[in-house]
Amino acid sequence: MEHLLPFKKTRNAKNHIKNIVVITVIALTLLALIRLNYPIPQYPSPILSIHNNNNNPEVLLVHHVRSNNPTVDMIKITDDQEKCDVFTGEWVPNPDAPYYTNTTCWAIHEHQNCMKYGRPDSDFMKWKWKPDGCDLQVLNPFQFLDIVRGKSLAFVGDSVGRNQMQSMICLLSRVEYPIDVSPTTDEHFKRWKYVNYNFTMAYFWSPFLVRSNERDPNRSTNTDLFNLYLDEYDESWTNQIDEFDYVILNAGHWLTRTAIYYENRRIVGCRYCQIPNLTDLPVAYGYRRVFRTAFRALNERENYKGVTFLRTFAPSHFEGGPWNAGGDCVRRRPFRSNETVLEGLNMDMYMTQLEEFRAAEKMGKKRFRLLDTTQAMLLRPDGHPSRYGHWPNENVTLYNDCVHWCLPGPIDTWADLLHHMIKMEARRWYNERLLQPQKKKKMH
Repeated sequence: MEHLLPFKKTRNAKNHIKNIVVITVIALTLLALIRLNYPIPQYPSPILSIHNNNNNPEVLLVHHVRSNNPTVDMIKITDDQEKCDVFTGEWVPNPDAPYYTNTTCWAIHEHQNCMKYGRPDSDFMKWKWKPDGCDLQVLNPFQFLDIVRGKSLAFVGDSVGRNQMQSMICLLSRVEYPIDVSPTTDEHFKRWKYVNYNFTMAYFWSPFLVRSNERDPNRSTNTDLFNLYLDEYDESWTNQIDEFDYVILNAGHWLTRTAIYYENRRIVGCRYCQIPNLTDLPVAYGYRRVFRTAFRALNERENYKGVTFLRTFAPSHFEGGPWNAGGDCVRRRPFRSNETVLEGLNMDMYMTQLEEFRAAEKMGKKRFRLLDTTQAMLLRPDGHPSRYGHWPNENVTLYNDCVHWCLPGPIDTWADLLHHMIKMEARRWYNERLLQPQKKKKMH
């Protein structure tokens, strides 16, 4: 019997291996089932896959998130969305809006808190932007935060940029509120962190985008005269921008103020300064140069690898006079696109932005994208605070505000547009990755 023992041992060993294989297969199957029903709390970068359906490719971004809602787990980008001009369209009723209120969101600036201060109508909150050639998805806060996990976004510009950031905080509050991680107590420079997503939003106050100062700080705030150094960087933001993955650049209404223009440290003229022997230059002169300088600053930042979105000019809607002479915005519904046109100063500022954007884009050093909000906001004379940014009996000198936007309100649509554009960035990234092997093959 001794010669049979090695055979017994071999057979037992084989059985043992079979048992291990069977147990391993069962364990892996169970893990797969558990993963499908209870996604593990690991949040990798987006996984992209292409699906062909009648030669109409779709890019799917799959994310593991906290929700089992399939609309959260999958982001679909179709070819028609990529080719569609999402910036041309109409406002259509949206009975589901708003997605937050002035009582559920603490981030609303007092002067844009229209419902708190007695605005009698609420229909202005119940519209959404509908592009002519496709549908624009309303911001899904779970999707958005998952896309920007581990990234950072900076708003650079004036108080309308702050208005946009506060809109974003309110829209994302359905998922999480950020904590204040600002390095300073200065309210002009804020940083907010979404801890569970390691996502940071920052705000840099730079209403002119270039170096500036008040010529006489002791003058009345209504008659400020500024020195604008049109070819010099505002280092309060340019020196800190390298760390950001996305930057939203904006400037507009402050450039209509009275200012002395400097180039090469010499006065070259002014904007409505009424100083003898100084040439009065049009708004577009300074406007063009501040964007040229801002784009140059970004192009020259060797360590800045982010995507820059130029958020285009959002027109004001003063009627019956200018802002400081009784002008007001009292309309209670959006315009249709055939009811108004972009003209005059609004057209000049918009075209100036586009021209400088195209010039910066052609340099090819950085990634510049156009967040074109101009037409959509031209059609929303009903969305401003007007007199509903303070109590009627307050002893304050405040003019009717037809520049900023009520929260909730039309400005919330900017988040829908930004969400769409960041998804398009993911598609570009995927296509570039797809083409890289082909380029290498051609080289060989």
